[in-house]
Amino acid sequence: MRILLVSIKSIHFRRWAAQLEHSGHEVFYFDISGKVGFLSGMPWLKQKKSWKYRWNFPGRYVLKKSLPRVSRLLKCFNERPVDKIFEAYLNEVQPDVVQSFALHLSCVPILNVMKAYPSIKWIFSAWGSDLYYHQNLPVYKKGIIDVLPRVDYLFTDCQRDAILAKQLGFNGKVLGVFPGGGGYDFKVCDPYILEVEQRHTIVIKGYEKELGRCINVLKALLLLKDELKGFELVVFGADPEVVDFVELNQFASCFNFRIHDKINLLSHQDVLKLMGQSIIYIGNSNSDGMPNTLLEAIIMGAFPIQSNPGGASAEIINHGENGLLIEDCNDVKTIKKLIQNAMSDNKLLEDAFYINQTNIKPQLEISTIREKVLAAYNRIIVEKT
Repeated sequence: MRILLVSIKSIHFRRWAAQLEHSGHEVFYFDISGKVGFLSGMPWLKQKKSWKYRWNFPGRYVLKKSLPRVSRLLKCFNERPVDKIFEAYLNEVQPDVVQSFALHLSCVPILNVMKAYPSIKWIFSAWGSDLYYHQNLPVYKKGIIDVLPRVDYLFTDCQRDAILAKQLGFNGKVLGVFPGGGGYDFKVCDPYILEVEQRHTIVIKGYEKELGRCINVLKALLLLKDELKGFELVVFGADPEVVDFVELNQFASCFNFRIHDKINLLSHQDVLKLMGQSIIYIGNSNSDGMPNTLLEAIIMGAFPIQSNPGGASAEIINHGENGLLIEDCNDVKTIKKLIQNAMSDNKLLEDAFYINQTNIKPQLEISTIREKVLAAYNRIIVEKT
């Protein structure tokens, strides 16, 4: 089968696409962003890249910042239309199926093209807040309502979104619920895993902006200043607002503390290593699907305290057994109590470590997930014959 993948470049897309190597399928990639560069280390993946600009002239980013009006004028002449370029590539590749990752980034821009080629099957891979959050915003809701009836197949990262997609107009077949980046290679992960009693780090996901609520976690930690003297606090992936809050509240003088912002971004392997030495992981947001960092905390043995928008996190966390759920991402006092409960209950931490390592982790192993994912693709072949 000829599969045309449509996505931005991201670690999650790279990891998902890697499952298709040696699958027997011929795989193509259309970089929907069209920016300069390609996914390195994947020679088997035929890539349409660097198509966006007619002239990639030096100083383009400086011009955009210093003379925005001139930059916008040039943009009209310099940027090629995504639908025209995609349609030409679609005709060149002649795929059996197109797979788009993230609705508003990779489905909406090519919707009219896919409507013009109804015989080509279309898979939508729902990520994060694609449906749950954006269904409530009119500008995004229209895209959802327009795209879903044309989609033939669906991958989601949580059961919540598989149900929600049908409520929003999807009439095709759900191919499965899998982690957005595929499974995890335990040969890489396991050497970084410490025993519970060796862990003295609390790690916090640093997202804020529209959906993240890291600052509410930091406010809760400030209320626990005296109780955290024996712990190191680490924030990773911190948005600028989080960095500003940390500096304003002098976290470096209050705690044994370090922060990694999005300029000095930790590699995926470094995040796994950090999870493997952390006693508690805290992720808090207003909306998400099944958070990849939650899955990483589970496989690396960190006790998860995670927000639960729409019930997605509850699909893998049984509250009070293998983690704790934040039901209100803005309730600082309750977040404080959840952290206190975890810190004061060694049996909870040890039992959760055992449950997650023994019962949950095996389901997330890379070859286990890959086998199920490839079986899902093969169901499309059976239906086409």
